[in-house]
Amino acid sequence: MNRPARDRLDMEAYLKLETEAERRLLTDPTFYEGLNWGVPRFGHPEGEVYKHVREVLDNIGRLATTEIIRRRLRLIALAHDTFKYLEDKRFPRDWSKHHGVYARRFLEQHTDDQAILDITELHDEAYYAWRLQFLYHEPRAGEDRLQHLLDVMGDNLQIYYLFFKCDTQTGDKNQAPLKWFESTVKGIEVAALEY
Repeated sequence: MNRPARDRLDMEAYLKLETEAERRLLTDPTFYEGLNWGVPRFGHPEGEVYKHVREVLDNIGRLATTEIIRRRLRLIALAHDTFKYLEDKRFPRDWSKHHGVYARRFLEQHTDDQAILDITELHDEAYYAWRLQFLYHEPRAGEDRLQHLLDVMGDNLQIYYLFFKCDTQTGDKNQAPLKWFESTVKGIEVAALEY
């Protein structure tokens, strides 16, 4: 059962929103509802999405990166998991109903930045590729999924990686997919979060 929703101004302060573009997202009722969705669960002991988003934003603040990259990462963070409450997880999965797809469609109303849109949609793909290889023992399927991700990301692979790192180093998430990605994927510069 969800706990009481935070009011919009309280949410804005809690998330430490910085720009008008960030604040504009909160004006959409479906976005706001998604931020308030969630209960403690594996990977997300914090419960509601807005608490996870705050952790990801804090990690972004710990990266040594440019202001442009930082702002792009923040928009991705705000939207990436906000539509989990709409996701259909029945088997077999309909990947067109993944929360990343819903988040991308939402952000298309706010930006035409392809990197932001692609990373938002595919933010879990590195994890899924790792899971296929190491949990489901389907190495070829995992390699294919990773290659598709790399092909889509192209020149935006580094910013994808930075987001994946900031998202993975939250809650009680398994760090093995991140370590695998950092040691396997060519063309990324491994980054550290500064504490």
